Amino acid sequence: MKMLVTGATGKLGSMVVETLLMTVPATELAVSVRDVTRAENLRARGVEVRHGDFDHPETLISAFAGVDRLLIISADGDNETRIRQHTDAVAAAAEAKVGFIAYTSLVNAQESKMFLSPPHRATEEAILKTGIPYSFLRNNWYLENELSSIQGVLAGAPWVTAAGSGKVGWAARRDYAEAAASVLSGTGHENTIYELSGQLLTQEELATVVGEVLGKEVSVEQVDDATYANIMKQAGVPDFVIPMLVSIQQGIREGALEVESNDFEKLLGRETTPIRQVIRQMIDDTTK
Repeated sequence: MKMLVTGATGKLGSMVVETLLMTVPATELAVSVRDVTRAENLRARGVEVRHGDFDHPETLISAFAGVDRLLIISADGDNETRIRQHTDAVAAAAEAKVGFIAYTSLVNAQESKMFLSPPHRATEEAILKTGIPYSFLRNNWYLENELSSIQGVLAGAPWVTAAGSGKVGWAARRDYAEAAASVLSGTGHENTIYELSGQLLTQEELATVVGEVLGKEVSVEQVDDATYANIMKQAGVPDFVIPMLVSIQQGIREGALEVESNDFEKLLGRETTPIRQVIRQMIDDTTK
């Protein structure tokens, strides 16, 4: 059996590959990457490295050739670009006659009003149209996404948010990676949807955990969208990124990530890594 992971040199993809290599022979694993020179370490370990560029779908057809089980990790970029890239990748998988597609989607993708949802909705629909057995890994939110807020607290700043009382199912990126690896290498996952959410917390509750880890009180500053955008600008965030950050806060505020599920536990065979433990590690890594 041949398994292939796209985006294998990215943050999530590299973790998925490392997890797979703990239980899967390297000869059964292939990766598709835009820059093969960045995957030489994997090639040296016996993993087959293939060139696959989401902007050049013809490369994906050859990259996916002979693949039994494929994990498509969602790409970065604006919504229009991602929809084009993802649907091209799905078409390439169909042409290559891939036997199974797992895809890293977004929680509640088909109903979500979050600005990030259109590419995931379009990709899920494209996969369904192929008739290929699938698994949609609907990821909530990486706890690592909050690193800048944690760094701000370390520097003495308050925890700034425009998300109100909206809750998020934060979990460690490694937990998402292990769940994806479990689906790709496991059995019984055909035509499944997994809503992968950790324990639901508000911004205040997460900030409280950060404070407990640090041994100090963390003040939370709830602001409106305009104020949040201005604070991000003053913090040096590039102008083109600010609308995206504001939209994320809006989505959280409106409940887009407030999805409760025990699917993580089903795939991991355990509870998600405790938030406190992940934050401790993040802080240790930051202060080294």
